[in-house]
Amino acid sequence: MTKSPFFRRLAAMLAVFHALMIAQVPLANAAMIGTGEVLTQQQQQVDRQQLLSMLDDQQVKDKLLAMGVERDQVENRINNLTSAELAQFNQQLSEAPAGAGVVGIIVLFLVIFIITDMLCATDIFSFVKCINR
Repeated sequence: MTKSPFFRRLAAMLAVFHALMIAQVPLANAAMIGTGEVLTQQQQQVDRQQLLSMLDDQQVKDKLLAMGVERDQVENRINNLTSAELAQFNQQLSEAPAGAGVVGIIVLFLVIFIITDMLCATDIFSFVKCINR
């Protein structure tokens, strides 16, 4: 029975250690995700990929270079579009005639650039004045 105080101290230390370990475990929160939300997110990703793939077209590249707009800027703009803007953009593209698609894309990008310049989000065009200042 000489080991009894040793086991008591060991048990006390293990109990304290166990309590500390339990206190550090974060609680997990789970929530249901609706099918509509998942489909909306997937559709947004597909729409963004379609727009980004249009930038690979040689006519679009040439037109953007002629206007002095970098591809990286266009990609950043596409990635920063809200879901409503993205849906509207893709709707306009689907309604555009087949031959006017490239010109329509470029005009739409320019409109988006001008709007973001007006909102002081970017400073691409020097002739566009910021309305928030």
